[in-house]
Amino acid sequence: MSFVRRAALLGAAVLLTAPPVLAAAPAKPAAATSTFVPSEAAIRAHMGFLASDVMEGREAGTRGYDIAANYVASQYQQLGLKPAGDAGGYLQRVPLLAYRAAGEGSLAVTGADGKATPLVFGEDYLPSAQPGAAETALSAPLVFVGYGVVAPERGRDDYAGLDVAGKIVVVLTGAPRAIQTEERAHYGNVVTKRMEAAKRGAVGLLIVNTPSAEKRRSFDKGIAGYRDWRMTWRDAKGVAYVRGGSAPVLAQISLKGAAKLLAGAPTPAEAILTASETPDGLVRCFPLPARAAVSLKTEIETRESSNVVGLIEGSDPALKAQTVVLSAHLDHIGISEQATGDKINNGALDNASGIATLLEVARGFEIARTKPKRSILLVAVTAEEKGLIGSEYFANNPTVPKASLVADVNLDMPVLLYPFTDVVAFGAERSSIGASVRKAAARSGVALSPDPLPEEGLFTRSDHYRFVEQGVPSVFLMTGFQNGGEKAFTDFLATRYHKPGDDLAQPIDYAAAAKFAQVNYEIARELADTPVKPSWNAGDFFAARFAAPASGAIAR
Repeated sequence: MSFVRRAALLGAAVLLTAPPVLAAAPAKPAAATSTFVPSEAAIRAHMGFLASDVMEGREAGTRGYDIAANYVASQYQQLGLKPAGDAGGYLQRVPLLAYRAAGEGSLAVTGADGKATPLVFGEDYLPSAQPGAAETALSAPLVFVGYGVVAPERGRDDYAGLDVAGKIVVVLTGAPRAIQTEERAHYGNVVTKRMEAAKRGAVGLLIVNTPSAEKRRSFDKGIAGYRDWRMTWRDAKGVAYVRGGSAPVLAQISLKGAAKLLAGAPTPAEAILTASETPDGLVRCFPLPARAAVSLKTEIETRESSNVVGLIEGSDPALKAQTVVLSAHLDHIGISEQATGDKINNGALDNASGIATLLEVARGFEIARTKPKRSILLVAVTAEEKGLIGSEYFANNPTVPKASLVADVNLDMPVLLYPFTDVVAFGAERSSIGASVRKAAARSGVALSPDPLPEEGLFTRSDHYRFVEQGVPSVFLMTGFQNGGEKAFTDFLATRYHKPGDDLAQPIDYAAAAKFAQVNYEIARELADTPVKPSWNAGDFFAARFAAPASGAIAR
């Protein structure tokens, strides 16, 4: 799962007091509509292969990932799924572009007095690699734009009255905490910040840590990984796909670096950072009496990977043209060369468990006495750990008509270390999917709980969000915090997440894995068979941004 350095989750994990957004399911299951009983043995076997050392951590663009992709394709074939990739096969080619910083770069600020102040690598700034250029040299005036939030529904525009054309914007990381958690994640996302800056003609961004961001993950922790490979996908002409690419992020700035960057500002840096921590984060925005000179070098490589796509054709003559997607990421983070001892990041829970669930749900549909009315598309995606890249590629280049995609159910990193009794259905309350989730949870005998990590905005942080950005209502389930779940989840994040310890030696509860498959099967079954096409709730925030003007929006 791409949690973007998830140490923050540990501090947020105790936030369990938010009111529920979905009604709790009964303690005992209602009568099931299917006779499908997921197989613990099948899930164990899939995870055993995918999380073995032979896969070498399944990093996108590597031999290990390709072996895993062919394994999933072979399972699709054995189950009888129709090939739905490229050229009549199960694999959809995903052309990748990998890039990383080729050195420390340089960043200097020249004030109104004409004196240049160099910022110090690893102390004041960390350079950002550029997928579109091996060398970047830029000198431009600076403009401070606060959080860079443009939210018409809130009457907020941090760019109001500012001319940023041809300039570098200095922007705070994240978004104010008064904004609803999932919407806050949208506004705090680097892509959103880049796109807003690019629309106004800015030529680059310098992103400044806030005090709260520093507490969640200190600037110092980023130093070791500043040369890690990043990825995006490339188009038919080989050009890197980067939204808002004309205003790239040039560097990350520490609290110490912010003091140098904001020297001479109309409002002192300390006052700006203090104001940024208030609920509304209303800080004064202004041109800075300085310009920055930035020099960066980037190492760039082309790589190849693939999504794995299979189709279960719907049985209803009218509804079979509509497609419910089940997605899960197949990749993990590969081999940690700097680690001592075990270097292979096996990714057993992240996300061999999700792929095993995907395959078992597919088996449920294939053996069902009554076939689903809508078509079911199984998509195992690559490069999730690099920024939801495989799902972004598929959502922009689907192998079925884009208009046929009516819902996505995403399977990502269930923590299967305890007998869970509740689940969190991220995003369900934003569309008619919520009703389907309630029915499915009742049939499976699990409760529905509110988001226990509201500060993290997890709805925007896994592959389903790439479908949301194409206007497709989506949901993904997390095993909940009841019945020992909070401790299991937080311990996993602290000791095993994105580490070699996420392996098959963990005390994986395969009965819980089968139960998780059952819940997701029931959700997908509901979405496949409900007479009315899944639709966004009227006035939903994400529908307003990403969905085409809809006839099917439902009132709340």
